[in-house]
Amino acid sequence: MQDTTSREQILKRIRKALIHKTDPRFPSIDWERNVFSSGGSESLEEQFAVAFTKIGGQFVFCENELEFLDNVVRLSQEKSWKHFYCYEERITSLLESVEFPFSKTVDGFPEEMVGITTCEALIARLGSILVSSRQGSGRNLFVVPTVHIVLAYTSQLVGELKDGFALIKTKYPDLFPSMIGSIAGPSRTADIEKTLVSPAHGPRDLFVFLVDDTLRS
Repeated sequence: MQDTTSREQILKRIRKALIHKTDPRFPSIDWERNVFSSGGSESLEEQFAVAFTKIGGQFVFCENELEFLDNVVRLSQEKSWKHFYCYEERITSLLESVEFPFSKTVDGFPEEMVGITTCEALIARLGSILVSSRQGSGRNLFVVPTVHIVLAYTSQLVGELKDGFALIKTKYPDLFPSMIGSIAGPSRTADIEKTLVSPAHGPRDLFVFLVDDTLRS
């Protein structure tokens, strides 16, 4: 009974506060203004590249998709990568055009597997990658592979996280993704003594290949 009475008193105070609103203590503050620096004269590409590499990512700028394919082929030879996995049609069609070996199904999650996906947006200030369950890669290729390669386009670059969410909302107006994730560099964690350990529970290496699509029709 006492608990019920206490709850009613709290709710009564909340209702009273909502009805009789007090004047804001700091009326001159613009709550909508971005508190972070815009990056000065740096372009979104430059801002993302700097922030992404600072957190351990590897960034490659490509003039077109053919250059992306050339970089992937050269890297696979240098690193002796053998197991490539991709589900998204936009990428599989590119790989098939040059007869690059890959699989559309994952069987047993082999060691040193390489997952290739697209993304929803690149957040320039944070150097992070927004992904979602609507991309066609499921969720496995974001966390299971030893190496994660992301194909992104300059039109997907935004300044802030809120801008990335706006892109996703515009892209999927009728069926919003059930999962949206932000990838910030290769996997890492810190124990109770604050010792940073990498890799931890996700890809050891993270690559972003940024393709300039400003000239695409």
